[in-house]
Amino acid sequence: MTAGPLARIRVLELPAIGPVPFAAMMLADLGADVIRLDRPGDVSIEAAEPLGRAYAGLDPTGRNRRRVAIDLKAAQGVQLARQLAASCDVLLEGFRGGVAERLGLGPDACMAGNPALVYGRMTGYGQDGPLAQQAGHDINYLALSGALDSIGHDGGPPAAPVGYLGDFGGGGLYLAFGVLAALTERQHSGAGQVVDAAIIDGVSLLGSVQRYLRLSGAMPGPRGTNELDGGHPLYGVYETADSQWISFGAVEPRFRAGLMQRLGIEGPEGAELAGPATWLRLRRRIAKLISERTRAQWEDLLAGSEICFAPVLSHEQAMRHPHHVARQTFVDVGGESQVAPGPRFGRTPPSSPRPAPPPGADTHAVLTELGLSREEIATLERSGIVAAPPGRSAG
Repeated sequence: MTAGPLARIRVLELPAIGPVPFAAMMLADLGADVIRLDRPGDVSIEAAEPLGRAYAGLDPTGRNRRRVAIDLKAAQGVQLARQLAASCDVLLEGFRGGVAERLGLGPDACMAGNPALVYGRMTGYGQDGPLAQQAGHDINYLALSGALDSIGHDGGPPAAPVGYLGDFGGGGLYLAFGVLAALTERQHSGAGQVVDAAIIDGVSLLGSVQRYLRLSGAMPGPRGTNELDGGHPLYGVYETADSQWISFGAVEPRFRAGLMQRLGIEGPEGAELAGPATWLRLRRRIAKLISERTRAQWEDLLAGSEICFAPVLSHEQAMRHPHHVARQTFVDVGGESQVAPGPRFGRTPPSSPRPAPPPGADTHAVLTELGLSREEIATLERSGIVAAPPGRSAG
């Protein structure tokens, strides 16, 4: 039996990419029974690929799922999806505004048969507003929220942080948080509701503190010139002799003093750190020192010190770091290393993750739970309304 704090929650995940599967993964990791709807065509594509190469658990956002292939362009398929929604606590969709309604799977249609349903909607720009129908990607939402303008080196262009802030922080995580809040409220009211989780809103919320620092004058300079965005010589990264990188975050006096001592820089450091005008001189001095030793040598020299130091690791290197190994941050999922479910729970820990199944792997089992007979499922398969991989069909 699945364990975890969400073990009694059932989720229907409509076809989507990026933030929605990530939010569904988080819910599934914590024990929710997540049923992902696939397109029947996905099953035939999967069947044509070598099984190991086609999915193999490589995509962590597909783990811990049951998967049902249903044609949502067919009236019978839409009716089946509504039946599934009626049996669920949560529905997640990531269509552009109005698409779910045109499919017949909007909030009104689904909540008519299940007034307690929490209907989670993930879009880039939201369900309303001048840009609601505009296409966009992670970088565009960062740009419009003001976040992108703050990220990058002094004198250089803004730098996109590869999906962390938009799709997954201000997107999937934001959606999961909203869904859990609505589920908590439902315990008191008994009623479901729509959760409109727009990435543009989520990214703006993530930037609350940075926005305050900027508008209050605490970060007055251009990007890359302020204390916490890479301008401070003791808050940033440096290249080592072997072309690797290390990071410092030693801005507080006690961390700063410890680092200066370890680096062998004598004299009152305050004179060197009086302000941005003097930062560049110290940065060059530190850069020269760091470039004289390898990253491993700096790790040995600075290990255990109270100076806010860490080597800059690749994903492959991070998996082998002793701290991650001790905390089991990464776990084996179907032969692939993936990040363990989180956060961690003392009383209701979740089960070990299961690898992503192929599209439509659970079509027969889930439709049987809805009360369809073997013959009815076989008829739907023959008509192309539903699909299952070879060897898992009802016929």
